[in-house]
Parts: sequence; structure tokens; C-alpha cells
Amino acid sequence: MEAEVRPLPKMDYMAPSSLKGALNLLKKYKGKARLLAGGTDLIPKMKKRMATAEVVIDLNRIPGFSGIKLRKDGLHIGGLTRLAEIMQSPLIKEKAPALAQAISMMASPPIRNRATMVGNLCTASPAADTAPPLLVLNASVKIQNAQGERIVSLSEFFLGPEQTIRRADEILTEVILPIQEGNSAFSKLGRRKAFTLSVVSAAAFARIRGGKFEEVRVALGAVAPTPIRGRKVEETLRGSEVNEQNIAQAAECIKEEVKPITDVRASAEYRKEMSYILTKRVLEQVGWGGSHADTI
Repeated sequence: MEAEVRPLPKMDYMAPSSLKGALNLLKKYKGKARLLAGGTDLIPKMKKRMATAEVVIDLNRIPGFSGIKLRKDGLHIGGLTRLAEIMQSPLIKEKAPALAQAISMMASPPIRNRATMVGNLCTASPAADTAPPLLVLNASVKIQNAQGERIVSLSEFFLGPEQTIRRADEILTEVILPIQEGNSAFSKLGRRKAFTLSVVSAAAFARIRGGKFEEVRVALGAVAPTPIRGRKVEETLRGSEVNEQNIAQAAECIKEEVKPITDVRASAEYRKEMSYILTKRVLEQVGWGGSHADTI
């Protein structure tokens, strides 16, 4: 039996030609409008009646709203920048390789050619694969409305499943990555080798000095209501010598920090154990001096 093809519900469609115009529309229709960027999440949800909107504001005609720029304070990634462009960018591969590697395991090439990283963040899925590498890279986001803008650390952005601090009249216009010396790594557990929603994902960043972890950050996805930082792991490992014993002992702390659930993809107990394994793996990768990504 063929699945029912449902048309989009009735709505008003608007395509402003400037960011100012889009922000003014959001102000006018506050609480009644939805933003359309890549549309890979919104359109299917609207067809399934899982999302509704009286007004859809298409951002794709706004000039200068995409691209990756290197500035004094870091890499600036525009809100309409597609996942494929980020993944293929020489700047991202050099300065934030774990992000490029995480994106390479997301969805499929056609989806990556359309979807945006900002959209992936704003859907606020606990399993969003761009979140862990961005968290360990100390990313921040620029959020704007008609009255002004604010810059917020990504670690403060997520409130819960499908919930963020972005208000109904705001647009997330940029992701900002500070330039920093160090290594990064990403690892993902899925039910298939590629194009699969994460059962657990992990990322790490480290700067090594004199054989010790001078700075270390760990983040995980799909193991709590939001993507999380492994603060206890970081505190335990910071200042320690880079060796297998210290890494293994620190990685054990992640079991105290994750709050996984049981669902159709995995049990909570399995996710907790795999959180330790993936955390240990990415810490070993950054500790031995290289950026890397893998899926298991």
C-alpha cells in the first residue's frame, strides 16, 4: 500500500529580499510565522501535520546570508550556509576538522546540499550531529531581531528537545568559531555505517603542552535532553599526562553526566556504556595529536 501523499496546509508565503525585511515580518507575525531555510525538516513536518504555520518566511532570497568568512575573532558561518559547503570548506577542514567530519556522516548528499547547519541547531534535536563538535570548539551564535542582536555561547543555546533560547521574533544569523590551537575528533555510533541518526555521538578538543592536557573539552549527543559538555571528564583530565590510564579514568566520569533514554534505537544502559567508549576513543585521538572521525 502506497503512503498517502499529503499537500502542504494552507499558509501565507513570503520571501523577503533583505534580513531587515525578514526581521520586520517576524516582528509583525510574532508567534504565527515559521522560517524556511533548507526546509529539510520543516516541510516534511508540515506535510505530516507535525508543524503548523500561518505564515512561512523564506530566507533564501536574502543576499550575503551564506558563506564562511575568516575574521579577527574567528570563523563566521552564515545562517543559510549549506551543510555541503561547510563540509567541503578548506577553512573548516583546517580550523575545525571535527565539524567537517561530523557533517560527512549526516544524512545523504542531496540533503546536505540543501540543509543548513543553523537549521540543524534550531531544530534542537538531542542527536543533532553538528552540536557536539561545535560545543567542543567553543562556538557561539549570533541571534537577531528587529531591535538588535545578541551573541550567545552555544552551550547556553539548548533548553530541551526542540527548545532553544531563540525567541519567536529572532533569527539565528551566524555561527562563530574562535580560532584556537589544538586537535579535534568526532565519533558516532549509528545503526548503519552512514546516513543514520546517532545512537550516541561524541566530540573532543585538546591542546597538548609538554605531554599534558593543557586544555580539553568533550561533548556528546543523543544521551541527554540536549547535547551536553562532559564537564567532569574535562576537569579530571585537564593538567594530566597524556596516557591511556588517565584517559580511561577520566572517560569513566561521563557515565555520571549522561542521562540517556531507552527508545527504538537503543537502551539507556547501552547508550551509557557507549558514551564511555566513544568518549575514550575521541580523547585518545586528540591526545595522540590528530583530528579524526569515525562511525561504529
